[in-house]
Amino acid sequence: MILASNSPVKATPKEVTYFKLNNEINRPVNNQIPLHKDREAVKAYFIEHVNPNTVPFDSVSEKIDYLIEHDFIEEGFISKYSKSFITELFEELYNQRFRFRSFMAAYKFYTQYALKTNDGNRFLERFEDRIAFNALYLADGDEALARKIADEIIHQRYQPATPTFLNAGRKRRGELVSCFLIQTTDDMNSIGRAINSALQLSRIGGGVGVNLTNLRAAGDPIKKIENASSGVLPVMKLLEDSFSYSNQLGQRNGAGAVYLNLFHPDIMSFLSTKKENADEKVRVKTLSLGVVVPDKFYELAARNEEMYLFSPYDVERIYGEPFAYVDITKEYDNMVANPEIKKTKINARELENEISKLQQESGYPYVINIDTANKANPVYGTITMSNLCSEVLQIQEPSLIKDNQEYETLGTDISCNLGSTNVVNLMTTPDFERSIDTMVRSLTFVTDRSSIDAVPSIKNGNDKYHTIGLGAMGLHTFFALNQMHYGSPESIEFTDAYFMLLNYYTLKASNKIAKERSQTFYNFEKSDYANGTYFDKYTEAEHTFEYEKVAAIFKDRGIKIPTIEDWTALKQDVQKDGLYHQYRMAVAPTGSISYVNETSASIHPITRLVEERQEKLTGKTYYPAPYLSNETMPYYKSAYDMDMRKVIDIYAAAQKHVDQGMSLTLFMRSDIPEGVYEWKEKTTKQTTRDLNILRHYAHRKGIKSIYYVRTFTDDAEEIGSNACESCTI
Repeated sequence: MILASNSPVKATPKEVTYFKLNNEINRPVNNQIPLHKDREAVKAYFIEHVNPNTVPFDSVSEKIDYLIEHDFIEEGFISKYSKSFITELFEELYNQRFRFRSFMAAYKFYTQYALKTNDGNRFLERFEDRIAFNALYLADGDEALARKIADEIIHQRYQPATPTFLNAGRKRRGELVSCFLIQTTDDMNSIGRAINSALQLSRIGGGVGVNLTNLRAAGDPIKKIENASSGVLPVMKLLEDSFSYSNQLGQRNGAGAVYLNLFHPDIMSFLSTKKENADEKVRVKTLSLGVVVPDKFYELAARNEEMYLFSPYDVERIYGEPFAYVDITKEYDNMVANPEIKKTKINARELENEISKLQQESGYPYVINIDTANKANPVYGTITMSNLCSEVLQIQEPSLIKDNQEYETLGTDISCNLGSTNVVNLMTTPDFERSIDTMVRSLTFVTDRSSIDAVPSIKNGNDKYHTIGLGAMGLHTFFALNQMHYGSPESIEFTDAYFMLLNYYTLKASNKIAKERSQTFYNFEKSDYANGTYFDKYTEAEHTFEYEKVAAIFKDRGIKIPTIEDWTALKQDVQKDGLYHQYRMAVAPTGSISYVNETSASIHPITRLVEERQEKLTGKTYYPAPYLSNETMPYYKSAYDMDMRKVIDIYAAAQKHVDQGMSLTLFMRSDIPEGVYEWKEKTTKQTTRDLNILRHYAHRKGIKSIYYVRTFTDDAEEIGSNACESCTI
């Protein structure tokens, strides 16, 4: 009989104790955190809730037949394997005797991911079952690959993003991807198409980023009639209403982010829509804001100079391409001198302060350092925006829409296909290359099978570019286990080497797939991979370790660091056979899957030794930092008590090797402890100047994007902490 793991079935107790036990973690005993109460809560959760409410089956075969017959899983992918192999795979996973270490991990899996009966009251899957269905589905009939995928996930070296892990194999499912980017051009047909796309993507569970930079500003002419344009604000309101209306069957509100270039004339009114005291006619409550920042802005703000804002209508008329595609830093002086381009003037420092004030108040806007992203971009084309979590940075091509809403020119938009390595466990893999190859192939199946027909520009982009985004989580946990302080020189050196390895082996895997299929991503021949210049930074000098401790971490685990010879050989292979994926890496903020993997989220620091979460139905639950002990506690410093430059340094070390972006969150206190920042003198209060300094520092360090600014206030409230559930993986 197949039953849930962790405990044998017992009579259902009259009293539910697991929440009570979990809550006792937050009540120190003799000034010590009673971590054993969390382990007791896990055991009680299975005895009292999971096991009694799990549907039993006499065999794997009976389970599979039942789930197919009752429309819980698809028959198609199951039929690609023999019954004997499927049974073997399930039994191999059961024999791993996986156990959740924390209550939050088990609770998250069984409430969010496990397949349930139609009434939602009983479980049809345990953790091993969900892994097996993911492996069988993503391997597409390849038995060897299915075993490898299952092995990576059960050992928690790899975790598919939430939409993939949740939906793989299900008959009644959502999409395997749930994050999208679309852009508008400066005409009503494009705006209408964008709003329709937002409705369609929100309906299927997607979080959507929309670029508004190309739209003409308020007061610009329409058909030569001056002051006819209403600007971007009304479009923002239409988009917000669209996301609210298309709310995934009432289960979750749609989620959207809009981006605007800082040199757009509507920028001040754009930012004001998020202020608490904004007029209700213009205020946006649920829409996220992001700003696209060219290098020229940092230059003007640093010198406290005036800056010109340019009419997108005139710029497109003069340059022959949409505003977002014009290099403002390069063309700024020419645009200022051009009398045919309408322009207005504001103070750059004042705009900078407005951004910081809004970040203190709301956590917004996200910041995209667009020139940094494009300078590092190895493929042909222009990056113009990002997504709901600011880690996806890919080229887009604009579409032209006819009056009947058909495409005159079908451009390329973006779907986010993400997965994450678990740093702690991947560093114990018996074969680093095989692990990464397996992960890339798992993600490749998702990009090959994703077909967002409702939005043809997204389908076109996915079909042409085969983009994936492998990231990481658990970095702070790895530091704590290896007694390294977050942001220390040793931790930066480790981060640099780890992400270099991810880059090397994802390149190798993508090249292997391109060779197997005799197919590369569209316009590969115009990329820096094809001409070989991408590899220069790796072939000019041998990688060496400055710190023996870091060198030993890789050596003792048998993880080889690629040499110049290795990189040169890879370069030759790529130039010969190409790459299948246009982009391969992106570091998302990781939410629920970090809990299931029982590790720290993404690559940022933890916020508390014992994290408190407010669950909708059950009240407060508590999650101790992974592997918390007397040995690791000194290395688990809260992000709110840390110099954010250390966080930026870690992200900068990773960003050198990540072809897309990373969801870098800044954690600030309204009352900053003395000594955290060297520039804090007479006051310890957070000021706009603090955020200005950090954004400039991040820009100098090569950071492509900044996600939320989360502020911990005097009353222990967090501002800007509403992580995007649709994007987070």
